[in-house]
Amino acid sequence: MAARLNPYLHFSGDAREAMEFYRSVLGGQLEVMTFGDVGGGGGEYPDDGVMHAFLRTPDGFELMASDGHDPQAVGPDRLSLSLSGDDAETLTRWFEALAEEGKVDVPLDEQVWGDTFGQVTDRFGMRWLVNIGTPAA
Repeated sequence: MAARLNPYLHFSGDAREAMEFYRSVLGGQLEVMTFGDVGGGGGEYPDDGVMHAFLRTPDGFELMASDGHDPQAVGPDRLSLSLSGDDAETLTRWFEALAEEGKVDVPLDEQVWGDTFGQVTDRFGMRWLVNIGTPAA
């Protein structure tokens, strides 16, 4: 896998419930990582809050989600586009291009889960999450 594009949904405390509902509708396997799993939310988020959820369905749909966003958020503030894969050169180039005339919210850097991650809001106000994993052996 070189790269893939997925919707990333943002919730304010009910990401697990929403993702379990989507799994009941669409089927598939749901993986959930809490803030507690990665050392805690630092007081900002509860340890049992969803840091990252990933649903892969039998039909090939992939949906991601997390908790920790403003409950009043609408539109682009409830949705991000996630670019992920193991092609570091391509994903870095895309991150930098999206940042042109935009705003880097989180610099592209190694994270506690071991991957390189960054977040950018492009010049049109859309949020992009870029995650570079280690290539499969």
